[in-house]
Amino acid sequence: MLRPPFARRFPRGLAAVISCLMIGQAQAADLWTIARDALANDAELSSTQASFRATEAARDVQRGALLPQVSVGGNVAHTRTYSSATGSAFGQGGGQAAIPGLAEQDDNVNSAGLNLDAEQALYDPSRRAQLERAEREIDRDALGVDAATQQLLFDVADAYFEILRAHDVLSARRAQETAIERQLEQAQERFEVGLIAITDVHEAQATYDLARAQRLAAEGAMQVSFEALERLTGHRYDSIEALENEVPIAPPEPADREEWVALALANNPLVLAAEAGIEVARSNVDIARAGQQPVVSAFANYGWSDSDRTGTNHQSESQVGLRASLPLYTGGSTQAQIRQNGFLLEASQYDFEAQRRDTIQQVRSLFTRVNNDVETVEARRQAIVSNQSALEATRSGYEVGTRNIVDVLNAEQNLFNAIAEHAEARYDYILGLLQLQQQAGLLGPDSIQAVNAWLSEEERVLLDLPDEANPDPVMNIGERPQAPS
Repeated sequence: MLRPPFARRFPRGLAAVISCLMIGQAQAADLWTIARDALANDAELSSTQASFRATEAARDVQRGALLPQVSVGGNVAHTRTYSSATGSAFGQGGGQAAIPGLAEQDDNVNSAGLNLDAEQALYDPSRRAQLERAEREIDRDALGVDAATQQLLFDVADAYFEILRAHDVLSARRAQETAIERQLEQAQERFEVGLIAITDVHEAQATYDLARAQRLAAEGAMQVSFEALERLTGHRYDSIEALENEVPIAPPEPADREEWVALALANNPLVLAAEAGIEVARSNVDIARAGQQPVVSAFANYGWSDSDRTGTNHQSESQVGLRASLPLYTGGSTQAQIRQNGFLLEASQYDFEAQRRDTIQQVRSLFTRVNNDVETVEARRQAIVSNQSALEATRSGYEVGTRNIVDVLNAEQNLFNAIAEHAEARYDYILGLLQLQQQAGLLGPDSIQAVNAWLSEEERVLLDLPDEANPDPVMNIGERPQAPS
């Protein structure tokens, strides 16, 4: 990384976040360490993984519906029956006579019963189609986890290098402010002895004010940049390793753009998930069509009952048989469901095509951008050398009176802009390369470790953070419900 000879003479800023490149005894966090923290603590990835496990459990739910269903039931009851009866008949001479045997009855009975039922589906196309859909949903959601993992790895790299980018830009802006402040002091001294006009002092003052505003904006960007890293990992880091001065800036391999497109169509998890979504939608059509077919199952049941009623013994019965049903008319709802899911299938096919086109466009654009970044980094590096030479020549001309102070100030601004733009070009190249790998479905731990090798263990960016409570890295989501053992 090219720096002007006075880059180490920065004044210490008064912002809440102060960063500097220094050699420290404590080991700084590198990109791979932070990526592992994010994989373990990122809430969005954990949510995606939990949803995937729920999809796996849903498959077991559907499979269980095709296995034997056995249930047992029982009852215990106390029954009290009370009855009374009276009667009379006409005797000889027209008088009434009581009929013997008619009396009040009070009966108390205790009873118990037991039922055992079993059923096994023999032919149930709807449940089998639901099981097939669950299998396809697992395939789709597994690709969703892969996509979320790759997105997280890129987000970590993006947040990491945004800190380094903000640091380098801030370093350039601080050096620019120092240099222009010195130029302002010299202009004031020259004005006091009558060598220059007051307008030159005003020009220097205006340029200094602009440089100060740029430095304040860079400090704000620096403060904001590490917040994204903290959100992804749940940790705060005292320092992170800086990028080495010499980074291998090379075009992506393979060198053919269409080869990257072919890799993306074969490996991009979003494309593959959209394609798997077509199969899920097709399963929904199969489920709707299965509503027109018969269902056959075998069943068996056994019942036992007993009571303490006088003169009765226990009794039991058993039954084994087949049960079949066929829907004859459902009010047209089955046909409507078939049409509905048919349109949803068509929509999923269009979604896949849209995702495929978007991925192709992204890969082609990123491939072109990375190749342009390779040339841009070298051009920005050369621009620093050229602007350094131009500044020295302008200062010499100013000393002999052939150039004015505006020329000097512009030359200084051009130099520091070139330094900041060179730093940005390097980080644009790295992030563009990682994003290209992500679109091709190839971004993984190996990619992060390869970029991690470009960091320097001897140079680090120190994050002097405000004294705030460190957030607990453990995600407090409460106890998860447990299945009965």
